[in-house]
Amino acid sequence: MPTPEPARDAAVLFDLDGTFADTAPDMAAALNRLRAAHDRAPLPLAEIRPFVSHGGRGMLEVGFGLRPGDSDYEPLRRAFLDCYAKALVRDTAPFPGMAELVTTLEARAIPWGIVTNKPGYLTRPLLERIGYAERAACVVCGDTTPTPKPHPRPLFHACELLGVAPERCWYLGDAERDIQAGRAAGMGTLVALFGYLGAHDNPDGWGAHGAIDHPLALLDWLPGTPT
Repeated sequence: MPTPEPARDAAVLFDLDGTFADTAPDMAAALNRLRAAHDRAPLPLAEIRPFVSHGGRGMLEVGFGLRPGDSDYEPLRRAFLDCYAKALVRDTAPFPGMAELVTTLEARAIPWGIVTNKPGYLTRPLLERIGYAERAACVVCGDTTPTPKPHPRPLFHACELLGVAPERCWYLGDAERDIQAGRAAGMGTLVALFGYLGAHDNPDGWGAHGAIDHPLALLDWLPGTPT
């Protein structure tokens, strides 16, 4: 007889960019300021948006056609992060429905947290400015542990901070590495279809337990949710 799935109701963990918060407008603006400094025309947000979940690497790929190892990559990566840090939260906000989801989780005494590859010096001020730094039960950044996602270590660390077993948690993200990390940690995994998926992404092939097109749809995956 197959072993039933555990009740994943102990905690909910979120990726940040493209899952918890819509950071694309501010990241795109920073990229276009950097492009302007290099005499390049601005790119439309719609073209930049699918690359935002990949951080500075994604921004340099779409904005300058550069990848790690290229000679100009590292100086431009630092310049992009500097541009972004100076205007971190102008248009950034939680995705529609995320505030209601968080309030519902808190009302049910289900702790929630952030596990992101974004560095801490950007993550914490961003969460403070949008009003969630003190409400998150844990915040694990790209430089919190020695290895970022897709390694499961950041998710294991989040569970240690929360005092919960990984198999009792859900992890919601919009990139394949999020699902890889969540599955490697033994968590339930959901794809945030409302995030920054690109035309070449294939979330059906990532092996997630499910996918949702609105933050509040996560409640359908929690035990005891009325139908």
